[in-house]
Amino acid sequence: MTRIQEKDIIEALDSVRDEQGDMPVSRMISGVQIEGAEVVFMIEVDPARGPMLEDLRQRAENAVAKLPNVDKVTAILTAEKPAAPDPHGMSKNPPLNLPIKNIVAVASGKGGVGKSMVAYNLAYALSQSGQSVGLMDADIYGPSVPTLAGLPNTKPEYDESGKIVPHTAQGMKVMSMGFLVDQSDAMIWRGPMVQTAVYQMLRDVVWGTEDEPLDVLVIDMPPGTGDAQLTLAQKVPVSGAVIVSTPQDLALLDAKRAVSMFRKVNVPVLGMIENMSTHICSNCGHEEHIFGHGGARVEAEALGIPFLGEIPLNSDIRKRADEGKAAAQDIFEGIARTLSSSF
Repeated sequence: MTRIQEKDIIEALDSVRDEQGDMPVSRMISGVQIEGAEVVFMIEVDPARGPMLEDLRQRAENAVAKLPNVDKVTAILTAEKPAAPDPHGMSKNPPLNLPIKNIVAVASGKGGVGKSMVAYNLAYALSQSGQSVGLMDADIYGPSVPTLAGLPNTKPEYDESGKIVPHTAQGMKVMSMGFLVDQSDAMIWRGPMVQTAVYQMLRDVVWGTEDEPLDVLVIDMPPGTGDAQLTLAQKVPVSGAVIVSTPQDLALLDAKRAVSMFRKVNVPVLGMIENMSTHICSNCGHEEHIFGHGGARVEAEALGIPFLGEIPLNSDIRKRADEGKAAAQDIFEGIARTLSSSF
């Protein structure tokens, strides 16, 4: 099978025009990703016109879908604003000054440790303490917040300026890439597109206002130590990072790398959480350490960072997550109090 070429995609988009801007879509593209027979590309638009350009997005998708060997096309509108003057051409996306008092990144060195569940319940616990809280799902490759918030298959809304108005779930403002794309899609994005997506979810979402800034924005980071983490550290003042790990040695090794990465970019590490710490049988009460126990506490002490707590492998937490509800657990409330005292 002949491989799809980016130049063919650009040529197909030459025939699709933004009538008001009198410009072919090919000149509005900020990134193209090709993986086998699947194509993903971003279209930069004026944020004030974003809500009115759904027809343009669909026409662009249809034009590329007609190309040979293309099975699936996803076009995403991105609201690009003119950057501040930069005479040296050193920065396309300047650092952001957002109406947010504190930004907390919830991260892990590897996937599968329950990071998103922890981020959601931690944000909920912070909101229950009386603070205004937002939750941003920066896990571009596997967005979980729409499910955790009980908002699957939900599309974003826009204000009159073209900014995205975050949905509300259990008193929290929530935003996820899962609201912009089909959650069943495999998001095969590389560096520049990941950086753009994270930057725009920070800048182009109404998290707060100058008069009423958001108290805390909790960010569910992708696993690992890549472009999303670097974008966050470089573009906004981060109050600190919380590292989530299971007790097992493999997870702790990756968690240690995450701590090292945040330290290198001068983001304070607020502490480590041990998830799936212990399992207590709901029938007999027997306690079993399926993934080991206490490893995160030992690693936190070795790294010189606070140990924030142990979260059990609990069927109620799992059930409530599947139902789009936060878990009413004292452990999350205790961690939230500890974090609030550190910023």
